[in-house]
Amino acid sequence: MVHTPGIWTKEQVEAWKPIVDAVHAKGEFQPNGQAPISSTNKSLTPQYQSNGIDESQYTPPRRLRIDEIPHIVNDFRLAAKNAIEAGFDGIEIHGAYGYLHEQFMKDAVNDRADEYGGSIENRCRFTLEVVEAIANEIGPERVGIRLSPYAEFMESGDTNPKALGLYMANALNKYGILYCHMVEPRMKNVLQIDDQCPHSLVPMRKAFNGTFITNGGFDQEEGNKVVDENRADLVAYGRLFLANPDLPKRYAIEAPLIKYNRETFYTPDPVVGYIDYPFLE
Repeated sequence: MVHTPGIWTKEQVEAWKPIVDAVHAKGEFQPNGQAPISSTNKSLTPQYQSNGIDESQYTPPRRLRIDEIPHIVNDFRLAAKNAIEAGFDGIEIHGAYGYLHEQFMKDAVNDRADEYGGSIENRCRFTLEVVEAIANEIGPERVGIRLSPYAEFMESGDTNPKALGLYMANALNKYGILYCHMVEPRMKNVLQIDDQCPHSLVPMRKAFNGTFITNGGFDQEEGNKVVDENRADLVAYGRLFLANPDLPKRYAIEAPLIKYNRETFYTPDPVVGYIDYPFLE
């Protein structure tokens, strides 16, 4: 993503260290020019964002050659190694919301006819190779993955999301990673919540042997209900946590929550929107 800080050089590792140290000092941890690479050469169909930008005008992706894929796997391994060197407690592989891993896993995007396309096993091969490489490098107890089998963000849908989610939940057990973090089926995209969605992550939760985390527009009451009903071990909060950096404390003492400002999301501003929300004290 544009304006996202990297972690593939020594200089970037050194720049991350004081940030990680500052987070640890607060008694917390956070486990996280050319054509873009993809599983495909397909471009997005014309559609406009709220700011008027036509998404189809983004640079078309370039289909990775088979001989390039091991190098990309190694890039993920190196980034994980660098993250640990910088002081992070662990890493989360972003396999959701239309990013590279999902472009391989989802059949609406992946149109390959080689060992990385076609069957569900082939489409998931790249992501599982990355999981294995990272787990071997830093230890599976430091590794998690985020998946969104039901999401259709940026045209990255799948004809059988339940089968995809179940396959990944079972396949991940081989590597013994710490957790699997899945987005609720009701979250078709980052803005739309379908409260009438009939699908559930319970089959994936039962299939995965490690800690299972769910996410997707929950408030405190809904999150507690999910855990009480054993539908997940943990519930992750994104937008609410962004606007309330002390969210657990606010929940504990029933303090009012600050409403997030969506207009400041996904912007390059280094000050406004992500780090300017107040604490209770």
